[in-house]
Amino acid sequence: AAFRTEDRLSHRDILGSLMGMGIVREKVGDILVSPESADLIVLDTVAELFDLPADLVAGLPHLEMMGSRQLYLEHHTGILAYSDEQIDVNTTGGVLRVRGARLALMAMTAEELRIAVGRDSRLSGPSLQRAVLTGLVAMGAVAADCGMASTPAMFMATVLPGCDFDGAVMITASHLPQNRNGLKFFTREGGLESADIKELLRRAEAGPEAARLHGRLTSFDILTPYTAMLRQRIITGVNGGERPLAGLKIAVDAGNGAGGFYATRVLAPLGADISASVYLEPDGSFPNHVPNPENKEAMESIRRAVLTGGCDLGLIFDTDVDRAGAVEADGTELGRNRLIALAAAIAAEQAPGSTIVTDSVTSDQLADFIEKKLGCRHHRFKRGYKNVINEAIRLNEAGETCLLAMETSGHGALKENYFLDDGAYLATKIVIRYAQLRRQGRTLADLLEGMREPLEARELRFRLLPEDFKAAGAAVLAALERYAASQPGWVPAPHNYEGLRYSVPAVKGWFLLRMSLHDPLMPLNIESDCPGGAEEILRELAPFLKGQAALDTAQLG
Repeated sequence: AAFRTEDRLSHRDILGSLMGMGIVREKVGDILVSPESADLIVLDTVAELFDLPADLVAGLPHLEMMGSRQLYLEHHTGILAYSDEQIDVNTTGGVLRVRGARLALMAMTAEELRIAVGRDSRLSGPSLQRAVLTGLVAMGAVAADCGMASTPAMFMATVLPGCDFDGAVMITASHLPQNRNGLKFFTREGGLESADIKELLRRAEAGPEAARLHGRLTSFDILTPYTAMLRQRIITGVNGGERPLAGLKIAVDAGNGAGGFYATRVLAPLGADISASVYLEPDGSFPNHVPNPENKEAMESIRRAVLTGGCDLGLIFDTDVDRAGAVEADGTELGRNRLIALAAAIAAEQAPGSTIVTDSVTSDQLADFIEKKLGCRHHRFKRGYKNVINEAIRLNEAGETCLLAMETSGHGALKENYFLDDGAYLATKIVIRYAQLRRQGRTLADLLEGMREPLEARELRFRLLPEDFKAAGAAVLAALERYAASQPGWVPAPHNYEGLRYSVPAVKGWFLLRMSLHDPLMPLNIESDCPGGAEEILRELAPFLKGQAALDTAQLG
């Protein structure tokens, strides 16, 4: 009866009953250890410890990690669990079962692995975190509870002096809705690739031969060394003493994600006035706006904070702080192409003539700015921050200098920082450069002189109807290539690494049709520098699009 959830017994009551019956040997933090089965369990899922009768467990909601509906590869670095009609991640009791948590062991074989585990502010984060720690300890690892952290901070746990973890797990779903959550995995070499994740799932499904009950549970404050590193970067870069940001008013909008630390533990100790900052408190229900620099409401929020607070600069992060955006003192937003232009300008000062790698949907105006104003080479590659980063690494290995890889979503990775997409590090580079310019009586706008935005920009997303949507999308692209050859004035891009991109000089514009990285969708991006130009390009494309049976083109009328 002690196990029946309707009895509403406290954890203390349940623990006492289990230990009194000799079922539980000891308690380590929130983890119970069984001497017979050598399994571990978090208190939230105590009923699963000994495979209790089905009638007792049936009412306990849980997420079975191996269920195909609850898994997909997110950006090639992790596993995402999400809700469907039956399951809501935020209301599950045992979000990860012990066997599922063993995913975190990866493919390492060291005698004593040290794995750091962190999470963002999502409501399901604590349960997921406890379950991952449970699985790690059960398999003999030293598992470190890092509490709330950022995705970049968790990677840094593997490389920062004094940390030296063999691997790290971050529990996050990035900018996705608050009822989703997932796992990202890191080693010292960076985030795991798609092939690594598939192998990880295969091994987890097969299960270990036996649990080794000699692991340990500990805790580690990763944000202390991580924020110290960021502060030192600013102190060194600005060269203005121990309080180099004194006199600057900087607003931070964390969107109730995990990024509030940047205001309180990086900017404020260095003298910045952060009083205009908003939504620094973690709240996984995201009550104010979605923590996403690409979201219009989110950008308007930080813009409003900057203008009403009379700030010099505004900074905004996504939930797990691997992306960033900014706002200038006059309310000008620094996002997408303009944010890449700023990061490129800073990189060009360090390495004139170097290569800047971006994703496929960047504007022609950005290409002109990078090549004509900065004197660098613009290498437009594929969508997906991991694709952009890997391409930059490849170019450097081939002998081509490339300091920056950046996607229009706000993922920016610098060679000097392990090519890690780190929103806080990108913000730090912006803060340093702003402080330096201010001493000279200049602003960030001076670095962006000559950077223009397209007059018109549109994005449409067409659903692919066939079950084999990848093959269907490839067929659509092949048909477009044939169709485009008969269109006078359409000029194919010199290099198409993803989808098909054509310039339309008559309206000073271009379009790109490509396949989504993960979903059965084909996004169409159109830009033009002529009034009505984007609509004209769409009119020319419409007959082709409507003729593709694989596409849902209802939005075209």
